[in-house]
Amino acid sequence: MTTRRLSLTFDNGPTPGVTADVLDLLAERQVAATFFVVGQRLDVPAGRRLAERAVAEGHWVGNHGLTHTVPLGELDAAAGRREIDETQRRLAGLEHPDRLFRPFATGGAVDERLLSPSAVDQLVEGRYTCVLWNSIPHDWDEPDRWVDRALADVDTHEHTVVVVHDVDTGAMGHLPTFLDRLAAAGVEIVQPFADDCVPIRRGVKTGAFPTFPSFPFHASSASADDVRQA
Repeated sequence: MTTRRLSLTFDNGPTPGVTADVLDLLAERQVAATFFVVGQRLDVPAGRRLAERAVAEGHWVGNHGLTHTVPLGELDAAAGRREIDETQRRLAGLEHPDRLFRPFATGGAVDERLLSPSAVDQLVEGRYTCVLWNSIPHDWDEPDRWVDRALADVDTHEHTVVVVHDVDTGAMGHLPTFLDRLAAAGVEIVQPFADDCVPIRRGVKTGAFPTFPSFPFHASSASADDVRQA
């Protein structure tokens, strides 16, 4: 029987008063996660210190855009480039070697608003790794109900990439319960992401979902071995 796996990812932080508690719990449970941070939050010294702590404790830190206000698919090329580049500049010294990037999605929806052709070109040219998800349990708007939703998603995937948010909603108060129930179910928490949640890996389109009519998101001519070794 194949062991189910889960990649635990946190978006929209770092948040003073929240992220530190998350890091304390992850350290206690010896769980490694990924934090996709909003660039502007790194301008606050407390936010920068939290990101530095996350990296020092073995977590990965990725780019979640500068402002987290408008999806890239609704921005012009210049504005989209600024969202990505300005955050990556702020991540200097903290960034993962694969230049992890997660786009902002309205309500967690993976649709045509997520990216634009120019943003895809920018991610490819910059050799970014674009990380999506297959579990979005809406912890931000129903903070007391997300655990059951996330676990239901885990039941349907061999490898789940779940998105929760280290922001001040109260949702992270249920994170210990989530980790307890994952352990009880024998789910292994891993840092690498499910292949079908990574449409661009180190600047190479992988052919993973999604396919939108607004731009070509198909694999390049690179072979699977090329993608793994890039």
